[in-house]
Amino acid sequence: MALVTIVIRDMANRHHGFLSSVMLEVAPNVFISPRMNPGVRERVWDVLSDWYAQQPQGSAVMVWRDTNATGGVGIASLGSPPRELVELDGMWLVRRRSSDVGKAL
Repeated sequence: MALVTIVIRDMANRHHGFLSSVMLEVAPNVFISPRMNPGVRERVWDVLSDWYAQQPQGSAVMVWRDTNATGGVGIASLGSPPRELVELDGMWLVRRRSSDVGKAL
């Protein structure tokens, strides 16, 4: 079991309520679970994905420890976050989307 973190942005209220019922909200829209097993993690993500398919609004990113993934971190996302994750030489890099180039952060 590993720490799981989910960050949501501009999503429907039911996403927030659901995550609050299964995880600890440590900052606005930042949810963690220190000992979530893979089965529960997948079920939580399935619920968020299904709801997002019904009402595509905002974005969500989930990260967890995955020793078999790039950089030892598993990453799943919904929507269009303002940054893009790119794998390069076995590690993750974050870059601005091309539409954000030139805009203030």
